[in-house]
Amino acid sequence: MSNSSQTCEPSNTAAMPDSGNATALAFSFRRNYPSAVLQALLITVLILLGGCGGSGALKETGDDTGGLGEPKEESPADIYVKLGIAYMREGQYAVALRKLKQGLEADPQSAEAHNVIALLYERLGENGLAEEHYSQAVQYEPDNPFVRNAWGSFLCKRKKYAQADEQFMKALQNPLYPTPWVASTNAGLCARRTGDMGKAEKHFRQALTTNARFPVALYQMADISFEQGDMMSSRAYLQRYLAAAEHTPRTLWLGVRVEDKLGDQNTVASYKMLLRSKFPDAPEVQLLREYERR
Repeated sequence: MSNSSQTCEPSNTAAMPDSGNATALAFSFRRNYPSAVLQALLITVLILLGGCGGSGALKETGDDTGGLGEPKEESPADIYVKLGIAYMREGQYAVALRKLKQGLEADPQSAEAHNVIALLYERLGENGLAEEHYSQAVQYEPDNPFVRNAWGSFLCKRKKYAQADEQFMKALQNPLYPTPWVASTNAGLCARRTGDMGKAEKHFRQALTTNARFPVALYQMADISFEQGDMMSSRAYLQRYLAAAEHTPRTLWLGVRVEDKLGDQNTVASYKMLLRSKFPDAPEVQLLREYERR
């Protein structure tokens, strides 16, 4: 799953959907997809701090690009942000918090530092502090699509759906945003929370237009197709998903029901076996038991 350092994508991008590596999402895309979205922020900040130019604050350009096409000025916070991300990925949140605070002491206007510490506070359940830092990140880099996407994800989880959608759209306005399918997918997930399936489907299709192998959008389209009674489309989206990522409990559970509707009992049996053997403790196994007792 590693990428060449020349692609401006860090190696070892597993579980980081905003990395642009669609196949790397497999192990993180479990029941709680919002957690996977949160993890995306870590890798996108690494992209911003990585080898495609310098580091630190994006330049003001007077357009929607947010300076993504310009060399970035170095910030004394960058090293602390990188350390904070590394410790977060290891689950050492206390150490990560100290490093990120040091980064903000070194550069109080570092949008990346505010963005990552906001993510950490959100994980720790400190939503007030998370909101404060997300807001500051947007203030310091208003045209940064990664920051806008992160802020939108946070707002959606706070059920501020209209405000969240506005942030996703602002992220997508940036013509140099390298992973627009992530903001589109997040917008679709948020629309599903509001019950607007038409809008959700539109966003997921938009995501797949820019990245036809993005697993989250493929699963969502498979699930929507199933709900709409279009089993052939649901099967096709699941097959595309499997070309990009590995099965999860959710995809196996969906596959069981789709193939059962289509009458392919051999595939149903295969999916059931995989679900029970690979994910014996998943809630979907209980759903399967109840399904079989009907």
